[in-house]
Amino acid sequence: ACDLMNQGILALVSSIGCTSAGSLQSLADAMHIPHLFIQRSPAGTPRSGCGLTRSNRNDDYTLSVRPPVYLNDVILRVVTEYAWQKFIIFYDNDYDIRGIQEFLDKVSQQGMDVALQKVESNINKMITGLFATMRIEELNRYRDTLRRAILIMNPSTAKSFLTEVVETNLVAFDCHWIIINEEINDVDVQELVRRSIGRLTIIRQTFPVPQNISQRCFRGNHRISSSLCDPKDPFSQSMEISNLYIYDTVLLLANAFHKKLEDRKWHSMASLTCIRKNSKPWQGGRSMLETIKKGGVNGLTGELEFAENGGNPNVHFEILGTNYGEDLGRGIRKLGCWNPVTGLNGSLTDRKLENNMRGVVLRVVTVLEEPFVMVSENVLGKPKKYQGFSIDVLEALATYLGFKYEIYVAPDHKYGSPQDDGSWNGLIGELVFKRADIGISALTITPDRENVVDFTTRYMDYSVGVLLRKAEKTVDMFACLAPFDLSLWACIAGTVLLVGLLVYLLNWLNPPRLQMGSMTSTTLYNSMWFVYGSFVQQGGEVPYTTLATRLMMGAWWLFALIVISSYTANLAAFLTITRIENSIQSLQDLSRQTDIPYGTVLDSAVYEHVRVKGMNPFERDSMYSQMWRMINRSNGSENNVLESTAGIQKVKYGNYAFVWDAAVLEYVAINDAECSFYTVGNTVADRGYGIALQHGSPYRDVFSQRILELQQNGDMDVLKHKWWPKNGQCDLYSSVDTKQKGGALDIKSFAGVFCILAAGIVLSCFIAMLETWWNKRKGSRVPSKEDDKEIDLEHLHRRVNSLCTDDDSPHKQFSTSSIDLTPLDIDTLPTRQALEQISDFRNTHITTTTFIPEQIQTLSRTLSAKAASGFSFGSVPEHRTGPFRHRAPNGGFFRSPIKTMSSIPYQPTPTLGLNIGSDPDRGTSI
Repeated sequence: ACDLMNQGILALVSSIGCTSAGSLQSLADAMHIPHLFIQRSPAGTPRSGCGLTRSNRNDDYTLSVRPPVYLNDVILRVVTEYAWQKFIIFYDNDYDIRGIQEFLDKVSQQGMDVALQKVESNINKMITGLFATMRIEELNRYRDTLRRAILIMNPSTAKSFLTEVVETNLVAFDCHWIIINEEINDVDVQELVRRSIGRLTIIRQTFPVPQNISQRCFRGNHRISSSLCDPKDPFSQSMEISNLYIYDTVLLLANAFHKKLEDRKWHSMASLTCIRKNSKPWQGGRSMLETIKKGGVNGLTGELEFAENGGNPNVHFEILGTNYGEDLGRGIRKLGCWNPVTGLNGSLTDRKLENNMRGVVLRVVTVLEEPFVMVSENVLGKPKKYQGFSIDVLEALATYLGFKYEIYVAPDHKYGSPQDDGSWNGLIGELVFKRADIGISALTITPDRENVVDFTTRYMDYSVGVLLRKAEKTVDMFACLAPFDLSLWACIAGTVLLVGLLVYLLNWLNPPRLQMGSMTSTTLYNSMWFVYGSFVQQGGEVPYTTLATRLMMGAWWLFALIVISSYTANLAAFLTITRIENSIQSLQDLSRQTDIPYGTVLDSAVYEHVRVKGMNPFERDSMYSQMWRMINRSNGSENNVLESTAGIQKVKYGNYAFVWDAAVLEYVAINDAECSFYTVGNTVADRGYGIALQHGSPYRDVFSQRILELQQNGDMDVLKHKWWPKNGQCDLYSSVDTKQKGGALDIKSFAGVFCILAAGIVLSCFIAMLETWWNKRKGSRVPSKEDDKEIDLEHLHRRVNSLCTDDDSPHKQFSTSSIDLTPLDIDTLPTRQALEQISDFRNTHITTTTFIPEQIQTLSRTLSAKAASGFSFGSVPEHRTGPFRHRAPNGGFFRSPIKTMSSIPYQPTPTLGLNIGSDPDRGTSI
């Protein structure tokens, strides 16, 4: 600078760093030489404020051509717009971190959590050192910090750093990074976007370009080279901003010198010696400075002019950005712009994410769990297709937001639990290690999981349930006796015997007046039979004409009515809605018993839930401690399973109870083909099922909002009823199989009735055989089959006469049992005409009827020879004929092998002075 002043100069233009700028400022102020300072940063690193002191404006001859450093204001506005609360700032070796001190102070006042890290020149060595020195827990926290980052470095370093962190899996698609640098051209932008994943925001300085292409290379009367004015020219793209400002500065000085010549206020060039102490400043310096300040030029950087403070106020920042979830090499668009006057112009909100996510493909990790996620189609060579309640929820979100997804099952088929080294396995581990974008299944929201991943709002309530096998309903051959207890049946049987005995005693003490021809006598056997018949509502024939007997039977009939009615009603209830209550109806019942072992999936959320509560000494409910003792037998290997399907099979084929998600168990119980399960559990939902996302995922809020909309408009209930219908084929809460809505009764319900009938048949056949044997043993009292033949009336007449006389007739060889005198009550036939009609057997071939007055009952019974020498058939004027059959001892007719029919004339006999018509109450038929 001194050498130039010795040669003679009108102004000094410098493009240097802040360190040398202070010395030049002092020299220019002392020599009164206008100094146009163009700040340059090394290797394209973002600028920091130089902080040039301006104590006295009259002595200040330095003008800042480049605008002040507004990085603090721009970053603060963008971070506020994105609502960041925690992020990290990376800067390279060449950047002076003091340049963002103002920004750090402001974000600290707003409560933001900001970290700083310097990027070494050897980026690969730095990343490798992180993996070598950090533990798994620290590395996971570091990954979480990298989700939001600001990069203040030159473009080449930014490209290398992005490549390293992406290849080492330190960041995933859900990250959002901001790169701010004035020295970023279009080529750098495309390269940065290509190497990054997730969302990328680039802030750079931009210059207005004339819309008219023909005017781009003309600045007033000055024509600019086409290689500089064309923004798409490779040469102009590679030029640093400092060089553009140098060009415009030279153009500005040329205009100022031209103006001086026109005004004829030209001062000679200063030839100064700055080394001497007594050297005088240039006298025309102030005039030249004012001319430069008042002038202006429209150059490559736009309007170049100076404010009162000697700075260039014209600066514009362009904010470019990409969206989440897009592939490498995706496009970038302009989000807005910023200038010191109007501030932010535009919105940084990701409209594409809010309204739709078309073009976004999410990688979904899941665990198979009925009915949340199931394989619906598995064709060789094609991707598996899935179905289930969680898949329906995911499909509803995809339909509304427009994204697509790819599903894969977690390699170890587990939901995930923390390991000894601090890492996670299973579904949660896939999200932690950024191998999946979201995780969905029967995944419950727990505090431990929320420490490493994000969850949407719950889309279904969660509670712990127990799956048990229904009690096998044994075949009861005497289910018909179930309505009454055995003691009650014994009392009823005893009552039947007691009442029968009382009826017999009452009839014996006070014999009733029997009607003539009564078939039944008041024996103990008949009394018992009558009481039993009336109890089963079949009637009886024992006369109960006495008042005492009638009172006894009235009370007995009332007793029988109540007993039979109660039995009928109770039997219907037992045969239709029989329920055998199991002793386990809640988790409390399960924890109190030890007969049925129970467990859950090892290292699952249910396992941890029971363990934490069971080992908590301050837990008031002892249920969990009792459950934990059972579940933790043999360190959990005895009663626990590795997968839920194994637990379900263990319940079905063994003595076991499975503790698991109530929703899963209800679905299993509803859809079991044999309806062999039932469930019990808590009615209070303390947690819920949610969709897991990577920690800090941008999709959490929009997913949660859509889930709330599905719940509000009832679509979520429709999806629930699809997989958990209210009217399922199986009863979830009954511990045994029950008939549904009046179903048909099966043979098992009436097996006992058929057994009783069969027992009665067998017993009756046995008694019949016994009676036959007994009768054959006393064959003298029973006629042989040779004598059991049809006889005519003459033979019968001779037999009767032989029985009624005292002489020794050969017909006495027949037993008196061959004659049956059957009483016939003819109280309803009071007239002789009616008797004549019954006695008329001329046109019939069935029987002959005669009526014996009451006065000769005794004679007809004893068959006295003198009294019964003749039978009165009434005044029958004509002969009556008819075939007769020999009556067997039991009262029935048996046709004998000999079919002999004879017509025997009958002569009327004297009536012995008896008037049949006067007393038609008694009669006897032969």
